[in-house]
Amino acid sequence: MQTSESFLESPQNTREEIMRATFLALCEYGYADLTIQRISDEFSKSKSLIYHHYDGKDELLLDFLQFMVDRFEETVPFEESAGADAHLRSVLDHVLATPLPEKRREFAKAMVELRAQAAHDDRYRTYFTQTDRFFRNRIASNIESGIEEGVFREVDPENAAAFLVTVINGSMTERVTSNQDATEIVREQVEAYIASVLSN
Repeated sequence: MQTSESFLESPQNTREEIMRATFLALCEYGYADLTIQRISDEFSKSKSLIYHHYDGKDELLLDFLQFMVDRFEETVPFEESAGADAHLRSVLDHVLATPLPEKRREFAKAMVELRAQAAHDDRYRTYFTQTDRFFRNRIASNIESGIEEGVFREVDPENAAAFLVTVINGSMTERVTSNQDATEIVREQVEAYIASVLSN
């Protein structure tokens, strides 16, 4: 499976090269100070090639966001052969990893930067709605499987998934936007939630 960061080391085509340049520039300058020129500075080919594919910064960033959403969906563990309980914990170990590898921290920073635009731009909101829906559906499906297996109680899978995704999103935002990182505490409390609310 391709990881979310593989395009950074070995982009396979022009789009991935542009996505890599956008990622690096976004992590360095943030959304407000990002320009096509700064993206071009990270791009091994001409700036005119970027303009050949994109009319401007926002069009490029929206494609970048879709690209990252696709990468995100590819990295979420999906193998459920070990059972629903173990699968849920593998997902949580992935998204609440401590310490967070530096490349994944940069990825998270880029996502938080772009997510902030969703507060006032419907185009960005659409993509993050898609991501949240994907993640909620994945976890809800896992909980449904656990109920069928008898390892989880008869809870509402969608409500439980909504709670877990909200906690995960909040934890990720805090760890890249403040000088404190409560991820280990959050992981412990999520484990307590699983034990007291979900598990039989």
